[in-house]
Amino acid sequence: MTQDQKSVDGLQLKKPKSKLLSWGWSALKFLVLFAVIYTAINWWRQPVMPADPQLQLTDYQGQSVDIEALSHESPVLVYFWGTWCPICSTTSPKINSLAQSGNYPVVSIAVQSGSNQDIEQYMNENNYSFTTINDESGKIFSDWEGQVTPSYVVLKDGEMKQGLTGIQPEWSLKLRLWLSSLF
Repeated sequence: MTQDQKSVDGLQLKKPKSKLLSWGWSALKFLVLFAVIYTAINWWRQPVMPADPQLQLTDYQGQSVDIEALSHESPVLVYFWGTWCPICSTTSPKINSLAQSGNYPVVSIAVQSGSNQDIEQYMNENNYSFTTINDESGKIFSDWEGQVTPSYVVLKDGEMKQGLTGIQPEWSLKLRLWLSSLF
């Protein structure tokens, strides 16, 4: 019998420290497995930059937006979302905060979210001020092979550096933009 075990009526019992280590090891294995699966799914669902992307667009207010030109100054976060998307109602306030910080340009693309007036009403109701392109038909999102909203793309010098999907904390988006500015 080892020092970490006791015998009670012929049953061997482990000390609590040993149980805690065993539980911690199991939790670590679970977290690593979760991270691998999450990364694989995110990679599979991420948008894919078209061969000839349309990066000169017009926002819902009629203003020209040249995403490529913006990306030559610093990395740009392109945020695909929809007014109908329940997850986007969680992520959009973070995107608005990121856009208001002014550290990196943010251009959002509202996928199949109605007319320009519908977008304007939604933006006003939620106090969002980020630049928004109305992708009324969903063609832009389709060209990027978008599968889910919300989806994000980081562009630098007109090239896609990163793509991701789902709920993303603001710090994660800032980190990705900062890393894209370095490499």
